[in-house]
Amino acid sequence: MFFIETIELEGLGNRHYLAGGTDTAVAVDPPRDFDQVLAAAARRGVRITHVVETHIHNDYVTGGLELARVTGAAYLVPAGAHVSFARVPVSDGDTVTVDAALVLRAIATPGHTPHHTAYALEEQGTPVAAFTGGSLLIGTVGRPDLVEPRLTEELARAQHASAHRLAAELPDATAVLPTHGFGSFCSSAQAEGDHTTIGREKSANTALTTDVDSFVAEILAGLEDVPAYYAHMGPANAAGPAPVDLTPPAVADAREISARLAAGEWVVDLRNRVAFAEGHVAGSFNFESDGKIATYLAWMIPWGKPVTLLAESPQQLAAAQRELVRVGIDRPAAAATGTAQEWAGEGTSLAFFPRSTFTGLAEQGTDVVVLDVRRDSERAAGHIEGSVHIPVHQLHQRLGEVPAGTVWVHCAGGMRAAIAASLLDAADRDVVAVDDAFDSATAAGLPVVTG
Repeated sequence: MFFIETIELEGLGNRHYLAGGTDTAVAVDPPRDFDQVLAAAARRGVRITHVVETHIHNDYVTGGLELARVTGAAYLVPAGAHVSFARVPVSDGDTVTVDAALVLRAIATPGHTPHHTAYALEEQGTPVAAFTGGSLLIGTVGRPDLVEPRLTEELARAQHASAHRLAAELPDATAVLPTHGFGSFCSSAQAEGDHTTIGREKSANTALTTDVDSFVAEILAGLEDVPAYYAHMGPANAAGPAPVDLTPPAVADAREISARLAAGEWVVDLRNRVAFAEGHVAGSFNFESDGKIATYLAWMIPWGKPVTLLAESPQQLAAAQRELVRVGIDRPAAAATGTAQEWAGEGTSLAFFPRSTFTGLAEQGTDVVVLDVRRDSERAAGHIEGSVHIPVHQLHQRLGEVPAGTVWVHCAGGMRAAIAASLLDAADRDVVAVDDAFDSATAAGLPVVTG
């Protein structure tokens, strides 16, 4: 008998796994904060004897090295990955015994990275699952453009070959368990569904249903911007990440918050976008703790710039800290919990801006600036005629390009529009945040065009 537990981190859109038998287990692509992995092992009553990486990750800081140290497990890393720490190098065909009659077999699957390695979990010699990392995903594959631009086409072709190798070597019933594809920008597209098998992928995955030239052309045409913080993840993982420190940050009072803003530091309000719009510390930015805070804050903040976090509760603050250490933002400069008025200080007026809908926008006529902060592919599929387009992750550097006048800012659902509205508000622009689904634009009578 074997088990596989999935540990899903929705914020970054990744999955991590613990697999084993009655006594021992292996952790696959563990997150930086690996306490959930330890808890899963404790529930199962198993000892983690192996920690494996499918590749040097570009979208998050791994917890593999520290998890191996804490548990005494062997740390398996693809042999082709250049790292600065001791590990067990893994080559194509290598096997390790996970538990009685349970073996993990390495399968070289270059494409997402040159050294990428998938692992087939075999029970009594029969593959039952494949941990495919950033290789074969649900309906798609991992991006081939995160290592070196000059290698992108070569790696795209390797992705196609690797997918076909997995499909040829593994039985149709084999469960496919990728790390990426559930919101991570490491995926060339997002997963359709939660579960899949080799057999299902043979009929649904573009890497397995199209010829290599068509596949490469399609995947290269669909590549979008890479989150800026990705440039720091690979080096951090290759060097060997330090243990996490999730102790509470130093407490900032209103005077310190004001001083940090005056110094040009980032002060980030974690409250929901409705509360932020109704009243916030002037100059602060809104990254909702329930949104993709790790992705968008790490993408947009100048790397290494001090950040102060403002939260409604210690629990909200702790959750945000946990999200941020996963992308290498280890220690906030300071933090405060409570209310916006407490953060601003007694007698200091709060900043605010209105929220509306696409119906509200349609009622304005043509005398306002409409700012679309979605990604290029979203805009190409349909956008409001005459709107200005600046993706949210570029807005901080391009505020000067936003035309004069009141700015009605929208995205696909409201979260990114709230981030953008906070940036504009901090720059003393008159802004209205459109907190509405973009599907409502046409129904509201707004002219939506494609291309």
